[in-house]
Amino acid sequence: MELDFVGELVEWRGPAPFYFVPLPPVAADLVEEVKADVAYWGVVPVRAWIGDAELTTAMFPREGTWFLPVKAAVRRAQGLGLGDPVEVRMQVGRD
Repeated sequence: MELDFVGELVEWRGPAPFYFVPLPPVAADLVEEVKADVAYWGVVPVRAWIGDAELTTAMFPREGTWFLPVKAAVRRAQGLGLGDPVEVRMQVGRD
């Protein structure tokens, strides 16, 4: 399944800050429909494109949606900062 959406870059503080794009409700609902087929250890594998950057990662559930991690290298390359809107194209599941 492929999804296109725009979400706000947020920070979650742990031992080190991590940055994520929470999925909007419609996209999160679509992931919920297929998660039984693709999830492992409670996370959903994805391939995502932000600008011209491609990343392979796994989303995890939090606060009633799914959080897509955004690596520091991707944020720097795309000029993204906390609170910025992020356009995401995403393929859900393993290749």
